[in-house]
Amino acid sequence: MASAAEQMAANLSWGALGKATDLRQRIFFTVGLLIVYRLGTYIPVPGIDGGALRDFMAQISGGIGGMLNMFTGGAVSRMGIFALGIMPYISASIIVQLMTSSVPKFVQLQKEGEQGRKKINQYTRYGTVILAMFQSYGIAVSLESGGLVHESGMFFRIACVITLVGGTMFLMWLGEQITARGIGNGISLIIFVGIVAEIPAALAKFFSQGRSGAISTPVILSVILMIILVIAAVVFVERALRKIHIQYPRRQVGMKMYDGGTSNLPVKVNPAGVIPAIFASSLLLLPLSLSTFSGAETGPIMSVVLAYFGPGQPLYLLFYVAMIVFFSYFYTHNVAFKVEEVADNLKSQNGFVQGIRPGAKTADYLYYVVNRILVLGSAYLAAICLLPEILRTQFAVPFYFGGTSVLIVVSVTMDTINQVQSHLLAHQYEGLIEKSQLRGKKRGPRVPTRR
Repeated sequence: MASAAEQMAANLSWGALGKATDLRQRIFFTVGLLIVYRLGTYIPVPGIDGGALRDFMAQISGGIGGMLNMFTGGAVSRMGIFALGIMPYISASIIVQLMTSSVPKFVQLQKEGEQGRKKINQYTRYGTVILAMFQSYGIAVSLESGGLVHESGMFFRIACVITLVGGTMFLMWLGEQITARGIGNGISLIIFVGIVAEIPAALAKFFSQGRSGAISTPVILSVILMIILVIAAVVFVERALRKIHIQYPRRQVGMKMYDGGTSNLPVKVNPAGVIPAIFASSLLLLPLSLSTFSGAETGPIMSVVLAYFGPGQPLYLLFYVAMIVFFSYFYTHNVAFKVEEVADNLKSQNGFVQGIRPGAKTADYLYYVVNRILVLGSAYLAAICLLPEILRTQFAVPFYFGGTSVLIVVSVTMDTINQVQSHLLAHQYEGLIEKSQLRGKKRGPRVPTRR
């Protein structure tokens, strides 16, 4: 028997969007900020030689430069003010979240509720500034050594650092505003828009290679089929749930005795969503982005790193899979599904799993169930991200058709649709409450009392 909330959600129609004024404002606000982001990718860093940069990006578009270009929405190929993208913020978030599980001070901050989260967010912003400064200075030096600037010198380095760091901080602010005042998922939406905006150009280039004979027709059809299968797999697994049966005992309220109820605790097969793929990609991009523009003058250490950890290399693929599996477990247990908190909430609500004692035993049982689910979830993520990467390196398929990009696009699209539907559902509840209040205020004609 479906609940009233489930019946109302099933009856939702997109025609209700016209009546949801607050949701329309949130959508317009989100679209406006995303347009600002796209415009910023076309504003170049001062002092860049545009012609030399285009020639250089044409040479490295199939390697790490193509991957950087994908995650920054094409800003790297134009060396726009958002060339660093949102990756320094994601890298800082990884570092801070690792510290919240190992450093006692950060563990204590995590237990302090809203005030602790504000402090952790503040440390994340500080870490973003530090990482962005290191990366932007490395890019400035690399641009100079590659001959991609008009005038080398300390003035250009300072201008490049200020511009790129300011662009990253502005993107971080945009993401927070979209999350707070838009439809949510601000950081994911920024990455999503950057990938989607470059897909038409990647499609045109891909089909032009087919017409010229560089890519055969069977390969093109195989890539299209692969994308369809990846999309179907992502939609199927992202909606898959493992339901844990929860029971509630009989309780007495006043003079009435209420029967015990039952419910289900849903656990997604992939609780972490697209975050492990983004985290793993950002870690792979962090050391390589510093040496992308240095050309032939790359140092011996970076030369070895690029040789063994370049896209498509065995060590790159192995490290990529290991990071996806690690962040699947780490992000799930520390952010997405904290088993201790879930067990404490069930205990406070007098709920229990049949045959399992409340408290620590329930936490151990949930930990066991989640770990078994994550075996399948992390293997799914690794397969979705790894297999297209292998095909891409073998057949020179653009980065935008790889597993990571398809996973991000499909997952963020599903999350955004769910966010919009939740806002529409909340609007329906508000409408029902207002109608009930209006009906309660209506009273019949006043009848004079008899004396």
